[in-house]
Amino acid sequence: MSWSIVLPALLLLVVLRLLDGRGFRVPILLWLAAWWVAVFAVVSFGFRVPIPASMIKIYMSITTGVLVIYATSDRQRFEDTRRPLFAFLTEKRFAVLLLLVVLLVPAAVAAKIYRDMTAPPAAPFFGRTVHPAPPNQITVHDKPFDLTSLANPNRELEKSNPASFHQKVENGRHVYYSNCFFCHGDLMRGDGMYSHALNPVPTNFQDPGTIAQLQENYLFWRVSKGGPGLPDEGGPWMSAMPQWEQFLDEEQIWDVILFLYDYTGNRPRAREAVEPTAAHPQR
Repeated sequence: MSWSIVLPALLLLVVLRLLDGRGFRVPILLWLAAWWVAVFAVVSFGFRVPIPASMIKIYMSITTGVLVIYATSDRQRFEDTRRPLFAFLTEKRFAVLLLLVVLLVPAAVAAKIYRDMTAPPAAPFFGRTVHPAPPNQITVHDKPFDLTSLANPNRELEKSNPASFHQKVENGRHVYYSNCFFCHGDLMRGDGMYSHALNPVPTNFQDPGTIAQLQENYLFWRVSKGGPGLPDEGGPWMSAMPQWEQFLDEEQIWDVILFLYDYTGNRPRAREAVEPTAAHPQR
């Protein structure tokens, strides 16, 4: 988390609570505004991995609904909330301020739309690679993995023990629909409910140009390290894909990889055999 955002948001609420407890009655409307601003700041800017715009809208809609319910659940609290709003809208002493609000709100919206529409396209400062080269080694759960030779330890069960392999695939199905489908979608087409405003968009696993072209060790790297684990040539990266090694164990990562291939009907890319040369004869 970005504590430079989270701590000031918490400090704002603590200060209001201290003032409220020392004889200064903080208006309920100020409390509601403070909570809304604090939640918005934390959700929008409090995480190192950007939160999709669709998720922010969902969370802020829930927050707004909760605050409205709180403000209207008690007769006195509702009256304390309504009174200043009603005064601002009806009393002459607020007429000038009300007029400014009426003019500035749509003007601000129009200015943002104009700025977004007229912003010049900016070229990336480096060439982006869709499937950047993985590192030779990674560490997951404090365990080193050599990606040049790593293989899915459960793939061999497909022939040696089909029943156990099927159970692994089912375990992967549970992992996917508990964690991944929100962005990658019910049908793995990259169109999940949280996929909007992501750059790049979540991977469409149904596309033959994605996992069908990759080895399983590559997916193990991408799933475990997420967006933050991409090298520079994989950017610009604004995806909300987390480092799943923080939430899934090694077995769950391998199981969900099995499920991805099983559901899409693809086979993982086979490891190419290295042809012996005169300089490096086969031993």
